[in-house]
Amino acid sequence: MHIIRQYLLSLITAGSLLLSCPLQAQQLPALQPDPPKDWYALDPKTDGYMGISLKQAYQFLQGKQSKPVIVAIIDSGIDTLQQDIQGVLWVNPVKDKDFPGDVHGWNFLGGPGRRCDFNETSEEVRQYFKLKDKYLNPIASRDSNKREYAFWLQVKTEYDATVAKAKTELPPLNQVLNALVETSGFIRHELGLKDNQTFSRVDLEKIVAKNDTLLQVKNLWLLAFSQDVSTSTNVKVIREMSEYVTKLNNDISPDLDARKRIIGDDPDKLHDQFYGNNQLKFEDSSHGTEVAGLIGAKRGNGFGIDGIADNVQLMIIKAVPVGDEYDKDEANAIRFAVDHGARIINMSFGKKVSPHKEWLDSAFQYAAAHNVLLVQASGNENLDLDKQLEYPNDHFLDGSAGGSDNVLNVGASGLKADTSLATDFSNFGKENVDLFAPGVKITSIDMDAETTTDDGTSFSSPIVAGVAALIMEYYPGLNVRQVKQAIMQSVVPLRGLMVYKPGTHDLVDFSSLSKAGGIVNAYLALDNASKMVAAGK
Repeated sequence: MHIIRQYLLSLITAGSLLLSCPLQAQQLPALQPDPPKDWYALDPKTDGYMGISLKQAYQFLQGKQSKPVIVAIIDSGIDTLQQDIQGVLWVNPVKDKDFPGDVHGWNFLGGPGRRCDFNETSEEVRQYFKLKDKYLNPIASRDSNKREYAFWLQVKTEYDATVAKAKTELPPLNQVLNALVETSGFIRHELGLKDNQTFSRVDLEKIVAKNDTLLQVKNLWLLAFSQDVSTSTNVKVIREMSEYVTKLNNDISPDLDARKRIIGDDPDKLHDQFYGNNQLKFEDSSHGTEVAGLIGAKRGNGFGIDGIADNVQLMIIKAVPVGDEYDKDEANAIRFAVDHGARIINMSFGKKVSPHKEWLDSAFQYAAAHNVLLVQASGNENLDLDKQLEYPNDHFLDGSAGGSDNVLNVGASGLKADTSLATDFSNFGKENVDLFAPGVKITSIDMDAETTTDDGTSFSSPIVAGVAALIMEYYPGLNVRQVKQAIMQSVVPLRGLMVYKPGTHDLVDFSSLSKAGGIVNAYLALDNASKMVAAGK
């Protein structure tokens, strides 16, 4: 679930103005100091950051023995050569006739010739073009089945909103992106850098503007860096914007034959044929690499970051493109993970419509029946999920209510216990979001031996998955219901702390935004687990 930070829309507006307005009218946002790289692991009382008390958790575990836990990551793939996860990747111990060549997982977006369908459009766009010839005809609409027609109405509403948004954002965003691409060489020249070298905000601040043009270019880049950490590079900024531009273009002018051309399967048939390949690294795999690092990057090796869990095997399943994932791939990815021994599945993805929700319902229930925990990101649209659900979810078509014993839905929290503790992008919901976890300025590993810092519930979810893995490592006798209970009870409800409701400046009680009312705590979760074992529960 990729996030385009909320400042991007302001950058579109402010950047466009910056390219045309007089210098005296330019106002740049105040730059914020960087938090500690591992702030999300720190302790609220001793360190002043609203982290998960990971140091205290490991102190609690001293002298205890652990058992390895397989954690599946359904995401955009991974850089399997990243130094910080060597020895941590799951290796399939058997020769799998159904997934030939599988080593560390599977790519459900893969096709023959090591190809991959990693640039897709939104689900509502795919479904609009699939159904429009039938339902744009009002006579046909009257004769259709009620369930499909209701789905069409949902698709049409979402499609209209998605395309309108893309058409509004794309022209000014292209203007700013082109300006950044064109001026990056100008900045490198001023800094005496080679063409293949990057620059950061720290480098930019060293430039003394000798003329109005240089000042304008410097200010544009300062604006681009304004909401990121000081070590963020020009390459990262351009890559994120380019990826978002690709998504917007795919929504306006979708390549609806890409799946058939690259993979060759029918996404409307769950078991039509074998499909996919075992290639896990492609140019879009940064997101999955970051998620994997948070859960299980090697601890104490002096490289990259320290993952949350210290004895995991990471099973990598590529099923999330730039754009929306397919229901078929999600369902098959969950079943692949369960069938190959995963105890936890991290799912940092989501979308607005689900044409084959029954497949996902069945997969969720399959995971529950096999004692597997599903940890999913709540999403980054500042939506109240009690009023508007996103997919997948555990509100099953057979009428079962939400709140499954094996599902944790995670929102994103901020750095400090102030009005911005609930991030402005996070989805929320007293009934349908279970708890929050750190989700801004989260530093993890990236492809090609790099580290990067990002925002999103995509990174809150693996933090919770990492805590769950710690519990399962050291208390392997607990079932999935008990593990979820230990995590939920680790949350101290922050009643009385008034925060901005995501996406607004309306003050609400932080405890009203999720079921548990606060932020996951690794130390307290482990303490809860140990008490369950001692009590024989």
